[in-house]
Amino acid sequence: MSRFFRSTSDTESDSDSSDNESMYSHFSEDYESDAEDQKVETEEKGKNRFLVGVSDSDDSDDESNKKRQAKSQKDKRYEEMEAAVKAIENGQKNNDWNLISSEFEKLTTTISRATTGFNAIAFPKFYIKTMVELDEHVTESIQKEKTSKKKGTGNSKAMNNVKQKLRKLAKQYDDQITAYKENPEEFLKEEVEEEVPELNKKEVSFADTTAEDDNEGFSSVEKGGKIVAAISNENLLTRLREVLESRGKKNTDRNEQITILEALYTKAASSFQKISVLLALIASRFDATIGKMTHMNIISWKAAANEFNALLSILERDKSFIVSEDADQIDNEDKDIIPKDGEVIKVPGSIVSFVERLDDEFNKSLQSLDPHATEYIDRLRDEATDYAMLVRAQAYCETYKMEYGLPRIISRRLDHVYYKPEQVISSLESSSKSLIPKYIKSNIIVATDAMDLVNELCAYLYKKADPLLRTRAMLCHIYHYALHRKFHTARDLLLMSHIQDSIHQADVATQILYNRAMVQIGICAFRDGLIKESHAALAEIQGSGRVKELLAQGVQVHRYGQVANPELEAIERQRQLPFHMHINLELLECIFLTSSMLLEIPAQAQAGPSNKKFISRPFRRLLDYNERQAFIGPPENTRDHIMSAAKALASGEWEKAKEYILAIKVWDLMTETDQIKDMLIRKIQEEGLRTYLFTYASYYSTIGLSQLASMFDLSVNTVSAIVGKMIFNEELSASLDQVSQCLVLHQVELSRLQVLSLQYADKVANLVDQNERLTSKELKI
Repeated sequence: MSRFFRSTSDTESDSDSSDNESMYSHFSEDYESDAEDQKVETEEKGKNRFLVGVSDSDDSDDESNKKRQAKSQKDKRYEEMEAAVKAIENGQKNNDWNLISSEFEKLTTTISRATTGFNAIAFPKFYIKTMVELDEHVTESIQKEKTSKKKGTGNSKAMNNVKQKLRKLAKQYDDQITAYKENPEEFLKEEVEEEVPELNKKEVSFADTTAEDDNEGFSSVEKGGKIVAAISNENLLTRLREVLESRGKKNTDRNEQITILEALYTKAASSFQKISVLLALIASRFDATIGKMTHMNIISWKAAANEFNALLSILERDKSFIVSEDADQIDNEDKDIIPKDGEVIKVPGSIVSFVERLDDEFNKSLQSLDPHATEYIDRLRDEATDYAMLVRAQAYCETYKMEYGLPRIISRRLDHVYYKPEQVISSLESSSKSLIPKYIKSNIIVATDAMDLVNELCAYLYKKADPLLRTRAMLCHIYHYALHRKFHTARDLLLMSHIQDSIHQADVATQILYNRAMVQIGICAFRDGLIKESHAALAEIQGSGRVKELLAQGVQVHRYGQVANPELEAIERQRQLPFHMHINLELLECIFLTSSMLLEIPAQAQAGPSNKKFISRPFRRLLDYNERQAFIGPPENTRDHIMSAAKALASGEWEKAKEYILAIKVWDLMTETDQIKDMLIRKIQEEGLRTYLFTYASYYSTIGLSQLASMFDLSVNTVSAIVGKMIFNEELSASLDQVSQCLVLHQVELSRLQVLSLQYADKVANLVDQNERLTSKELKI
C-alpha cells in the first residue's frame, strides 16, 4: 500500500519508504549518468565544428540537421541579377523575346534599385556585357526576320520593345559600353578593394567632413533614401522621365512629385523643356486629388490655372510646337529638342482635357461650399478666370483647326452663359477679356451682344457637334429664350426639335437640363399672362413630388424605413447644380398653384360640387385638405395664401382673393413685379366673373352687363367679350342682347337619358383614373 495512507502501520510505512527511496536513487543515478554522457557528446561536437579538417559524420548523414545559411541583402541581389541573366541567355537560345523582354526589365529594375540609396552596391559590369550581347542578338534576329517568311506578331513586338529599351540605355551607359567593346577582359576584371573596418570608415569620413566645408561631400536625399541628383539643363528631361515613370505606381508620394516638377520648371530653359514639364505638372496636380477629396483644393486649382495659362502663352509665342491628342510619342532620348526654321513638332497632350478638368473642378468646389457663406462668393469670382481659359483654349483650337475639341469647349462656354441675364453675361465677357492677351481673337464667335453670343454658340453646335452636344445646345437655347420672355420662340423651338419624344433615352444630365428648360418655359408663360400654357408646362414636374431631385437642386429625402444606398446618393450629389444656377422652388410652387387656382376654380364651379373631374390633382388635394380643417387661422405661408384666395374666388369675393394673392412676398423676386401683379389682378377679375356666372346662373333670367362690370371692376367691353366667349364655347347656356346690353340666361333641364349619360361618363372617367393609378404603381412611375 502507499505510504500516504494513515491506516497503515509504522513498519509497513518504513519498509515502503525505504523501498521507494532506493528506487528513486537508482533512477536519479541513471539520469545523471545519461546527462553527463550527452553533455560530453555535445561538447565534442561543438569542438569538432570549429576544428579545421575534422568532419562530423553524424551531421553529414542526418539531412534534418543541415545548417541554415543566412545571406546578406547584397548576395540576394546578385543572385537575382544572375538568375535574370541566365533566363535572358535561355531566351536567346529559344528565340523567346517575351521572356527576354520581361527578364531584361526585371534586371534593369533590380540594378537601378541596388545601385542607389544608402546600401548601394557597386555597378555590376556584367550588365554592360549583357546589354552588348543582347544588342548583337537583336541585330541578328532582325536580319533573320527580314529573310524569313514566317513572322510572329507577339514575338516581333517584344523584340521591338527590347530594341527601344537598349537604345535608351545605350545613351546612359555610353562610356562603359565603349570601354567594354575595346577590351572586354580588362573591363570585366573586378577591382580588389581593401576592406576597411567600419569604425575606421566613420573616423575617416568624419575627419574629412570636418576638414572640408560644410556643404562639400554631402548629397541631398529623398524621403525614401535615394540620393537626389542636382537638376541641370542636361539631366532635366531625364529627371522628368523618372517622375513620369513613377506616376501611378504604388507608394508614390504625389505631393513630392509636384514639388520636383515645380523645381524642374524653374530650371527649364527651352520651350520644349517648359512644355514637357508643364504638361506633367498640370496632370500631377489633378492626380493629387484622386481618392482623397471630392474636389480639387482651391490653392491647387489656382496654381494649375496659372500653369495652364503659362503653357498656352508658350504655345502661342512659339509656333514650332503644337500640343495635340493625335501626336506620336517623341523619342528624343532625354535630350532637348530645338526645332529648325519652319519645322513644327507635335507634342502629345490634350489642351481640351486640361481645360475641361479645370472647369469640372471649379463646379465641384462650388457644390461643396456653403452657398450662404462668403467663401462661395469669393470662389464665384474665379468664374471669370475659368471662362477666360475656355475662350483662350477655343482660340488655340481654332488656330490649328482642332475640330475634335472645338465643340466640347464651345459647349462649356454655353453652359456658363445660358442661364444668366444679359447684364451678367456682358459683365462676364468683359471680365474674361481683361484676363486674356489682346492678340487672342476668335473667328467663330465674334458677337459682343449677350443674346447674339448665345445664338452664335448654339448655331455652331447645331452644325458641328455630335447629337448629344446638339441636344444640349438646343435646350440651352430654349432656356435662354424663355429667360428673356420670348415664350413663343422657345415653345416653337422645343416643338420643332421633338426633344420631348426622345428625352427619356438621354443621359441624366441632359434630362435635368430638359426639366430646367420646361420649368423656365412655364415661368415665362406665366410672366406673359398665359396661365393655361404655364400650367401645362409645370404640371408634370410639380405633380411628381420630386421637384428638387428632377432639377438637381437637392437629394431626395428617404422616408422612415427605407434603406438608403450610399453609392446612389454619392452619384446624385455629384449631379447637383451650384447654388447660383438654382431656380427658386418657392416661386415655382407659387406660380404653379396660382395657375392651378385660376383654372381649377372656374372649372369646378361649372361642373358642380359632385363632379370629381379635376385639372390639377396637386391643387385639388391641397384644397380638399384645407377644407377638412376644423379651424383655419390666418394664412402664414404661400400655400395658405393661395388656398384662402381659392375659397374667396369660389364664393365670388374676388377682392378678398386679390388681397391674399398680392400679399405673397415671393412676387418681389421677379424682375417685372408691378406688371405681374397687374396681370394677376386682371386674371382674378376675369376668372371671378366666370366663376360667378357658373355658380349663380341658375338664379338669374337676365342680368345687365353694366352690373357685372361694376361688380368685378371691369369695362363693359371686357365683360361682353368674356361672356361672348363663354357662350361660343358652350360653357354657358345664354344669349347676349346687344340692344339692352343684357345677358339672357336659358334654363335648360336635362332629360333622364342625358342625366344617365353624364353619370355613366363620370363613372368611366373614374375607372380610367383608377386604372392609371394602379399601372403607375406597378411600373413605379
